[in-house]
Amino acid sequence: MDRSGRDAGGSDRFGPDDDRRLRRAVVTGGAGFVGSHLCDRLREEGASVVCVDNLLTGSVDNLAARADDPGFVLDRSDVSEEFDVEGPVDLVLHLASPASPHDYARHPIETLRAGAHGTLNALELARRKGARFLLASTSEVYGDPLVHPQVESYWGNVNPVGPRSQYDEAKRFAEALTTAYRTALGVDTVIVRLFNTYGPRMRPTDGRAVPTFITQALAGRPLTVAGDGAQTRSICYVDDTVSGILAAAASGHRGPVNIGNPVELSVLELAEHIRELCSSSSPVEFVERPGDDPTLRRPDIGLARTAFGWQPVVDFDKGLAMTIDWFARLAPGGP
Repeated sequence: MDRSGRDAGGSDRFGPDDDRRLRRAVVTGGAGFVGSHLCDRLREEGASVVCVDNLLTGSVDNLAARADDPGFVLDRSDVSEEFDVEGPVDLVLHLASPASPHDYARHPIETLRAGAHGTLNALELARRKGARFLLASTSEVYGDPLVHPQVESYWGNVNPVGPRSQYDEAKRFAEALTTAYRTALGVDTVIVRLFNTYGPRMRPTDGRAVPTFITQALAGRPLTVAGDGAQTRSICYVDDTVSGILAAAASGHRGPVNIGNPVELSVLELAEHIRELCSSSSPVEFVERPGDDPTLRRPDIGLARTAFGWQPVVDFDKGLAMTIDWFARLAPGGP
């Protein structure tokens, strides 16, 4: 292993040559927001896909483009229970987990099981199949960071018994387990830490800032900004996040590596910008800030740039406009 985290020799796992072509992938959590976009991209690039999702927070509506697709299979197994996939598998991408604060507050045990048992079962599948394994971890492993921007070498500042601990610690354990399978059992793994992602197929009621502000602005309701809105976020359009995930999977890199957009803005600035793009007159209403809500979020993506040439390319306003258009179509009386 070289200092960048790439396997000695620097070769990528997948490529255009026939003997390195990605033929079949398993995506856990593939009916979710990011997972469904990932399934679509894999199919567009010619890989057959098995989506494993018990639909706890995912939806078959997100997979509408895959209806009657012979190269796509939906398996409604719970990844927290042992599962198997018949036939060869080249790549296992483990995304299964409640991912919004509202979801993991409602499903704390399921969140911990997805991070622990689910990761173990997905790793076991990759081990049996001799497949590359990608863990979709999160910027939440950094907690409320004391280092800014966040670099992969930072160990984080996490409350292990706080209101967000079920998600934060599940992902931290998943990273440790993935590392153990790599070092002890030789499984070919990579860890990506996803920062805030937005785009079509987010649920209007999932509690995250972008869908909340868009649905409120389109309905003319007050935009509910937590605290004074000074806390910052960096949001990445889903197409860019998917490109980063697949670039990491195709590379020989082990991670962890940040995948996110380094453009940083306050939550209040985000609310006001969405209001402007929606041509809304909604007022801002300041509400109580949730416990352990991170004060700062901005990824350092230098490693992703140098290791496998990834960086976000979708313009911020264009990404928000596409997302707003999608939500407008969901609204009663929408186009």
